[in-house]
Amino acid sequence: MKFDYLIVGSGLFGATFAYFAAQQGKRCLVIDKRSQLGGNVYCEQVEGVNVHKYGAHIFHTNNKEVWEFVNSLVEFNRYTNSPMANYKGKLYNLPFNMNTFSQMWGVKTPEEAVAKIEEQRVAYSEELKVKNEKFGLSNEPHNLEEQAMMLVGRDIYETLIKEYTEKQWGRRCTELPAFIIKRLPMRFVFDNNYFKDRYQGIPIGGYNRLIARLLERTECKINVDFFNSEYKDWKNYADKLVYTGAIDEFYGYEKGRLDWRTVTFKTRVEDMPNYQGNAVVNYTSHDEPYTRVIEHKHFEMFGQEVYDCPKTVVSEEYSTEYQPGMEPYYPVNDVRNNALAEEYRRMATQEKDVIFGGRLAEYRYYDMDKIIERVFYYQKITSY
Repeated sequence: MKFDYLIVGSGLFGATFAYFAAQQGKRCLVIDKRSQLGGNVYCEQVEGVNVHKYGAHIFHTNNKEVWEFVNSLVEFNRYTNSPMANYKGKLYNLPFNMNTFSQMWGVKTPEEAVAKIEEQRVAYSEELKVKNEKFGLSNEPHNLEEQAMMLVGRDIYETLIKEYTEKQWGRRCTELPAFIIKRLPMRFVFDNNYFKDRYQGIPIGGYNRLIARLLERTECKINVDFFNSEYKDWKNYADKLVYTGAIDEFYGYEKGRLDWRTVTFKTRVEDMPNYQGNAVVNYTSHDEPYTRVIEHKHFEMFGQEVYDCPKTVVSEEYSTEYQPGMEPYYPVNDVRNNALAEEYRRMATQEKDVIFGGRLAEYRYYDMDKIIERVFYYQKITSY
């Protein structure tokens, strides 16, 4: 007996699609090349701590329907993302808000902060104008450095943006296009909540519980590589295919390879209950090769719970140029890759009985709530 759907990938898109298909009485088979289910939200238990194996995942959304859906499966906690930045040993609150401005300049009021930023913006604007006139260039930012300093001035740029961005992208800010930073939100209130969304949190007990609920009525197989298994001839096994892998790989790189940015992690156990006092600390200087340090217990443990767990787990995160065989994380949104991705997307629209879903299959960055919204969309247009 054939399945109604073969679903390639057990991440949030594949698992959520399987959930709704099962609700409609459809038989699904989920396959994943990894040795566990859950895609990049998979958590690993280490010393009583749920470790976000593939990087920090904080669920946040303004969509009440999405929030109620995930909470109908597992309860979410009250975690609020309030990262810190460490520049040469000095700490700053993120995102850019009155706490940040006070730490940087000693200002106490929004009026003082606005005046300081405007003073630096105007000074740099004049400097850039002279430079552009000297070289016969149009009077506009020509790279990321110029764009950022036009938006926030020199101090914030050099302390919190420049070297961090260079570590993320693996090249100088003067070599990066201006459009990467269209705007830099600044809040002239004392508010360290990174997201503006109405709802945010982490599943109590970790993301594995959410994935388990999504897949509880679906047959799953791990350690199965779609392209190197019998399932590559998927029509022998299912009426329809849901594909969440890389779209260029699906087509055998026929039009060329898409570029990705990726991250790697060095994770260790610290023999202390509280290493840095926060889940996420960004390191914005070249002095450290990593971009940030994640202390995983702070996603789910609060107050005395932190000290009741005697050890802690920290991960250093490194931004890396993608090489074949590595895990692709982020699309590279430049002219070449956007054009190539659009070619593949056009090919995908011609496929019969194949759904491409998720950041790898669509070559688009999605927050987790947007992935679920995409499945809601397919649920409405698909007869199952």
